[in-house]
Formats: sequence, C-alpha cells, structure tokens
Amino acid sequence: MLKENLISVENKIQEACLRAGRRREDVTLIAVSKTKPLEDLEEAYHLGVRVFGENKVQELVDKYDSLPKDIEWHMIGHLQRNKVKYIIDKAAYIHSVDSLRLAETIEKEAAKRNITVNILIEVNVAGEESKFGLMPEEVDEFVTKIAEFRHIQIKGLMTIAPFVENPEENRSIFQRLHKLSVDIGSKNVDNITMRILSMGMTNDYEIAIEEGATMVRVGTGIFGARNYSKE
Repeated sequence: MLKENLISVENKIQEACLRAGRRREDVTLIAVSKTKPLEDLEEAYHLGVRVFGENKVQELVDKYDSLPKDIEWHMIGHLQRNKVKYIIDKAAYIHSVDSLRLAETIEKEAAKRNITVNILIEVNVAGEESKFGLMPEEVDEFVTKIAEFRHIQIKGLMTIAPFVENPEENRSIFQRLHKLSVDIGSKNVDNITMRILSMGMTNDYEIAIEEGATMVRVGTGIFGARNYSKE
C-alpha cells in the first residue's frame, strides 16, 4: 500500500508542476512520519524517500538514532525552547520558528556547537486562534531582527492552512504566503533568502504547488491515517 501511495503522490506532484509550468525538482516532498513506526519509515526509505518530517522532538531523536544517516530530518511541529538542544544538530530545517525567544534559543544552542541552523518562519496566514505562527504583518520586522543572528539562516516561510473539504478554499492562503515571501525577498536583507515556501499537506498540496510551494508536507497521503492514540 505504501508503494502505491507514494506513486500516487508523486504523480500528483508532477501533474501540479506541469499545470504551474514548474520543474518537478523544484518541489521537495517531505514524508510526514509522525506517530508512524520505524518499519513504515524503513519501507519508505527503501522506496527512495530521504526527507522525513516529525512533529515531536522525542520522536525525531529516536528515529534519527535508529535510521540511516543520509536521511534529511525536518522539524515541522511546534518547538518548545527547552527542547531545542535535542534536535539542533539533527534537523536539517526547523519549519516552525514563530517567536523571538525561540529564535534566540536556537541561536544560543547552535553557537555552542558552532553550527548554522536553517529555519523557516511559521506564518499564521489564516489567523486561526488554534494555530501557532506570526501574523503576516509581524513577519517583516521579525525577520529583520533575527537576520543578525550568526548561527541561523532564514531560508523562507511556512504555513499550515486550515483543513477544508474543498482544497481550492486554501488557494488564497498560499497566494498570500507567496506574496509575503516575494515582498521580503525583494528587500535583499543579509542572511535572509526566501527560497523555500513550505506549504500544503495531504489535503491541498497540489494547490500549494500551483501557488509556488517548494516543500510539501504529506503524511496521510503516504502512510495512511495517523494513529492519534500515540500523539
């Protein structure tokens, strides 16, 4: 089943790229493996998947230690400051930076290890009270502040769109994040590149790709429904 799911997702990504006049290699598929057992990740790995996303620090650490080291791990869930130290040297990207205090902690922990950490700024484009992230109007000032940090590189923006029955309803969300990315990138601030737009999940990643996503986070579409009892 996992193989068939992956083929289906890959085909949909290719078709969305074709519709948008984009190259397939410009979109990274992140296999969201939260709550999934190691056997599922090993199967995906043997099918060629090398980029995995996790929501929980402990789960990322455990899987990092148990799986091949050529896997690229992405921390996509809300990150508490007291847990930064555990994944600072394991996550290739932290997608969910949404406060100055979190950015300061990442900078501090990265400096201790003399490494540079790739981060994305989480933006709550839809303004949902239940979601983390900066409001769009806060992002400009925020990135200017943390651009001065020497052990952080701001690579782009991330958003979690609302779950909707009709994914077309999220098109305007993705359009707004893309515009925000372009606006910030046009200012040419040192240490800020807006090359990455992490947006789109199982329900709406095709729309996200059409609107400029460079990373899509697909879990259920690859691994099947999550086991919420493990969350």
